[in-house]
Amino acid sequence: SFYEELLSHGILKPLTAPIEGMVAKEGSCNYMAPQGISSVVKYYLKQSAGADVFYEQHVTRISLRDGKWEVSRKMGPPELFDIVILTMPVPQILQLQGDIVNIINESQKQQLESVSYSSRYALGLFYEAGTRIDVPWAAEYITDNPCIRFISIDNKKRNIESPEIGPSVVVHTTVTFGSEHLDSDPAEVQQLILSHLERIVPSLPKPASIKCQKWRYSQVTKAVPNCLGQMILHTQPLLICGGDGFTRSNFDGCIDSAMSLAEAVKSHL
Repeated sequence: SFYEELLSHGILKPLTAPIEGMVAKEGSCNYMAPQGISSVVKYYLKQSAGADVFYEQHVTRISLRDGKWEVSRKMGPPELFDIVILTMPVPQILQLQGDIVNIINESQKQQLESVSYSSRYALGLFYEAGTRIDVPWAAEYITDNPCIRFISIDNKKRNIESPEIGPSVVVHTTVTFGSEHLDSDPAEVQQLILSHLERIVPSLPKPASIKCQKWRYSQVTKAVPNCLGQMILHTQPLLICGGDGFTRSNFDGCIDSAMSLAEAVKSHL
């Protein structure tokens, strides 16, 4: 039903562009988001009946105060909440300070500490309108390069090629390269990726701008074991965590965790 709804609103569309080297899983169906994956999030935020959304709030500490949760952040004063739901990567939950440190019991701590993620870099190359990128595919999985795993001509993959909008290329590194260069100088990493890219696609024109993004928690390689998509850390007031670290790193995994979180929160209201 989630896919049907997103397809009917044009937020998702079936993936029809040619993807080289993709391993098709039997019975699976692939989609793409023409306006980018953030459009899926924006769609659901719009459904939230007027929820106030604040971005760039870096939470540092969670403590109990008079039957509520006091949440502190890097910038600005602490705030009080009746219910707190944490969906950041699991290692970041374990980095939080305050009463939460003692509230997570020993068995939960062991479960949370067993979660692991792959790390990678993503490189975005942005071109002027009218630039031609002459390759026969919209995206390609690379199997024989130590640095690059995936290249996508993004506007081609999304079927939104247009003379007014310049094309963009997205490159994802291999998991091994990501872990080996996790703390390297970003400028050096960018140069390394570009030199490998030039060897794989020598015909690529010079981009107008480049963005290199470190993705420390890319995909869950080992989720919380024997878990139903969420974990209750404290019941009164409710402190609960979920996300793909409690299921798996794809859209289905996120939906499963979201449904599980919603049920648990509903039963506490």
